[in-house]
Amino acid sequence: MVNSLFPLDEKLSKADPWLAPYHQKLQQRLAHVGAYAKWVVGDQPIDTFALGYLHFGLHRTNNGWVLREWAPAATKAYLVGEFSSWEDDERYRLQATQNGEWEITLPPETLKHGDHYKLHMYWDGGDGYRVPAWATYVVQDPKTKLFDAVVWHPKKPYEWHDQKFKAPDGPLSIYEAHVGMSGENADISTYKDFAREVIPRVKAAGYNTIQIMAIAEHPYYGSFGYHVSSFFAPSSRFGSPDDLRALVDTAHRAGLRVIMDIVHSHAVKNENEGISRYDGTLNQFFHKGDRGNHEQWDSRVFDYGKAEVAHFLLSNCRYWLDEFHMDGFRFDGVTSMLYTHHGMGRAFDHYDAYFQDTDKDALAYLTLANKLIHDIKPSAITIAEDMSAMPGLAAPIKDGGAGFDYRLSMGAPDLWIKHTKDLPDEKWNVSHLYHELSQHRPEERTISYAESHDQALVGDKTLIFRLSDKEMYDH
Repeated sequence: MVNSLFPLDEKLSKADPWLAPYHQKLQQRLAHVGAYAKWVVGDQPIDTFALGYLHFGLHRTNNGWVLREWAPAATKAYLVGEFSSWEDDERYRLQATQNGEWEITLPPETLKHGDHYKLHMYWDGGDGYRVPAWATYVVQDPKTKLFDAVVWHPKKPYEWHDQKFKAPDGPLSIYEAHVGMSGENADISTYKDFAREVIPRVKAAGYNTIQIMAIAEHPYYGSFGYHVSSFFAPSSRFGSPDDLRALVDTAHRAGLRVIMDIVHSHAVKNENEGISRYDGTLNQFFHKGDRGNHEQWDSRVFDYGKAEVAHFLLSNCRYWLDEFHMDGFRFDGVTSMLYTHHGMGRAFDHYDAYFQDTDKDALAYLTLANKLIHDIKPSAITIAEDMSAMPGLAAPIKDGGAGFDYRLSMGAPDLWIKHTKDLPDEKWNVSHLYHELSQHRPEERTISYAESHDQALVGDKTLIFRLSDKEMYDH
């Protein structure tokens, strides 16, 4: 990974004349991406760098078990669980190694598939029980409501059947779904339910892509999965990790690609379940002070300038591609990542706004993430949820862009809502509609859509409900 990967001869200002006055700023932005890549990744290939999930976390080895975690401010750490009666035991005390890492090796009989475990961390002035940051399966105790990590090591690993899958050709036709709310019954649907009931319906309707709303583990179900606590654990509310693998496998055998929401814009504030104050400090993964808090979302803001944070997040991208055969990602909350003001209350009505209060490290991280994802899986799709329309976000890296395949055209749903809500159809101006739906930089691909969960669920209602209203129940 060297600076030449990110060309200083950017082409964005040549494609968009409005960017010409900002050529020098674009050059500086690209130079920072190159320096960031060198600082974070060094000289090793980025796909190798992103194998952190094979180093950290709990793993079965030829000789037993090994667990590693990064907790630089911790002074002492114990592995606790049913095997230790949930008490500190010197036999299960982790050893500090290097660069803030803690490690323990255990004989094979110590743990078995399905065992619950946690870390008991100590730091200057306090201690706390923590779900390991790299845990791959986390469940909530129905009695205590607390979350535990769970050993996931079945006797027979999941056997994939999608070797012949080829990503469908043609334009994207995306069906967005929340696994838990995808069924007809008044309960939480499962990965198995989704594979059995929803995938055939999506296929029959003519879609070629399923976009699964955020499924990394989250303590509050009402967040729809966007307040993540365990970034490497698919939510156990819907089933086991292998159940999710089977869902993706089923979709692939039906000829459907599966992309997932990936939430790297923020993390839940919860300390017992999440990674906030993981090692006793508030700034291990996040910015110091007020900048580390997203007041509007009541969550924590990552410090993308830390190499360890970039390692954690890049490894997370690779983990979902490798372990669950995902075909890409919709990056949630990209506007919040790109600007220190998170885009709150900003109109972005002048190009100056794209170069003010920019989080250069976040943009550099996103560029590396796109590089990684497409290196590992060239057919993968990456989509940016950005309402600012930052120039170059969905332009190729070779042209000086951030490398997303698409950006969401986030003004389109509002346009359709305005027309269906406020205007009778005889007053629709087709020329105006065409202009609004087609105005975007030609060098950047966009996804235009009528509605998503933001319109259908978050304080609004679906288009079909607007069009049919209560009569939909009688006809």
